[in-house]
Amino acid sequence: MPDDPRVSIIMRSFNEGWALRETLPALKEQDFRNWELIVIDSGSTDGSVELIRDFAPNHFIQIQPHEYNPSRVMNQGMRLAASEFGIFLNADATPQGSNWLRPLVEGLKDKQTAAVFGRQIPRPDCKAVFASDYDRCFGPKRESATWDHFFSMVSSGLRKDIWSQRGFLENLQYAEDDEYTRWAKNQGYNIRYIQESIAMHSHNYTSAQAFKRSFGDARALAASWSGSPEDFPWFKTVALGTVSDSLKDFKFCLRNWRILEWPFAVWIRWRQRSGRWKGFHQGWKDYRIPQAG
Repeated sequence: MPDDPRVSIIMRSFNEGWALRETLPALKEQDFRNWELIVIDSGSTDGSVELIRDFAPNHFIQIQPHEYNPSRVMNQGMRLAASEFGIFLNADATPQGSNWLRPLVEGLKDKQTAAVFGRQIPRPDCKAVFASDYDRCFGPKRESATWDHFFSMVSSGLRKDIWSQRGFLENLQYAEDDEYTRWAKNQGYNIRYIQESIAMHSHNYTSAQAFKRSFGDARALAASWSGSPEDFPWFKTVALGTVSDSLKDFKFCLRNWRILEWPFAVWIRWRQRSGRWKGFHQGWKDYRIPQAG
């Protein structure tokens, strides 16, 4: 539409050429046309660079893998943005249909809304334990609506005027989006879920990767947690948490005729919950105890 505001799409990329072959064309199919593209690639060697160059983004920044820090990269993208709305899309998140972008932009027009995030659906090869997570976070009856806080940067948007007040904390390597949106909420701003905006995105983590991700997220969570370490006792966090998650996975597997995948789901939940407990207590030592001393 002629009166659509200019928006900046900020994409992070690293060896995701397999997805870029779908993600980049999907941007051209959007009915919202007034956008620029900013891509920051972290040293891809799989042909991604050539795909991105052929697409001719407005900005193409290349860094080395060891230079990657999610907060620093996202702050850089926001600084480069020529518009007041920064729309984030991971290279491996593929917009579904022509109406992915417009609902995110419409949500950001509210000056009291600091951030919006869209719905994610898993890829067809997604293992049941991770598909269950997407159902809990983004499904029609999403459990995440009842959590104290939930946000995903994968397919999302920020208002630049609010971001410019502080930005992402660059001493975090994980959960920087969770920390930033918690901060925004504490400032009185809104965080909105936009279910009409849909992107396909998922990961099949190994047990080691699941542990590492949960450890990193929980370690970062400790930096902004308003409670105390007593909120994360081992029995509640690991034992009861594993049982609770596994029961939900059992229902999901049963409902979707994937019951043979349930034993693997139990193992993944144990690793995730163990990582969460260890990560939070490590983060409390790293971020909070030095400040108190």
